[in-house]
Amino acid sequence: MPDVRVDMRWTGTGLEFEGGPTGGVRVRLDGNSQSAISPVQAMLLSLVGCTAADVVDILTKMRVPLEGLEVVAEGDRRAEPPRRYTRIRLEYRVRVPEDARDKVARAVALSHEKYCSVLHTLRPDVVIETDIQLVR
Repeated sequence: MPDVRVDMRWTGTGLEFEGGPTGGVRVRLDGNSQSAISPVQAMLLSLVGCTAADVVDILTKMRVPLEGLEVVAEGDRRAEPPRRYTRIRLEYRVRVPEDARDKVARAVALSHEKYCSVLHTLRPDVVIETDIQLVR
């Protein structure tokens, strides 16, 4: 039995699909990015969701008072097929006390180095760049 199982079904319209875990929450994807996010956008969204969850969990364990977190991802893709990501930039906008910067940096590093399964699933030659911003 696999650890994770999802299915995706074509809606019958254009490049629109609906999917998710069997019997669970369904999401829509659109290969043309018109009625929903595209699969490649969903991949970036999965990456930021994974690392954001890690950072919140780690900062909570470090007892850092977290007031807010936003992670923005930007990806560069090849011009020719396969149009895979060649570079991804992650910007962490974090609301914490000023003296928590080192702990935030450590939480992000732990997510990238050890915990974020989505990041570790990406091809090893994808360059991951990180920027951390404390937001006031």
